[in-house]
Amino acid sequence: MDFATILGLLGGVAVLFGAIAIEGSNPASFANLLATVVVFGGAGVAVLTRYTLKSFGSALVTGITAALKYTRQPTIALIDQIAEVAETMRRQGPIALEQVNVTDPFFQRGIRMIADGFSGEAIKASLERERDLDYERLDEASRIYKQLGDAAPGLGMVGTLIGLVSLFGHMEDPKKIGPSMAIALLTTLYGAVVSNLVFLPIADKLANRAAEDGTNRTLIIDALTMIREGRNPSSIRDELSSFLPLHDRAKVLEAA
Repeated sequence: MDFATILGLLGGVAVLFGAIAIEGSNPASFANLLATVVVFGGAGVAVLTRYTLKSFGSALVTGITAALKYTRQPTIALIDQIAEVAETMRRQGPIALEQVNVTDPFFQRGIRMIADGFSGEAIKASLERERDLDYERLDEASRIYKQLGDAAPGLGMVGTLIGLVSLFGHMEDPKKIGPSMAIALLTTLYGAVVSNLVFLPIADKLANRAAEDGTNRTLIIDALTMIREGRNPSSIRDELSSFLPLHDRAKVLEAA
């Protein structure tokens, strides 16, 4: 579970309600069906037009799931696991890898392929294809959330225009001027809030995850290729240390 995403979303809501409370207004007065329909519905259909229904729905689910459930695995811990697997491979052979359990499903799949006797080239080709396809799915989800974030403020302005048209159409009735002005302002508020507190942050979160996953999976693929070749665990650690920042490399090399 990614607590940063949850804290960010809940914190954004808390800030908004806190500002409303400080101002002394009733939070219920900020609820508006028209603003909700125009901003969420309008942004949704504007982006849906660019994709198929299946890819749009899949990207929305993938985005929420990846943003909320993602847990980053430290690269140093991953290298330590790889070194243990390499040691098992060197001492007991490929069959012993069937009993090895690791936390990363991608890494686990590569270990099973070594135990099943796949060549290094076959392992690398299969896992690189899986890595690239997973990256494309996350990248597409990131683009869709980015487009939702870009569309929401524009649709908020559309709602504002609707409110202003309604306002000018009822100038003879003072009782309708206030509600029309509220609609005009609330749609702008809704668009700005959902864009900057929901859609765009999730888009950036997905882009960051795609980049991190791509780096870690490239590391795993290189490691599995070296394990399949029977390389020494210390030399594997040494080569994989290039994936780390300079200030962290010494920790890996000391453990070798």
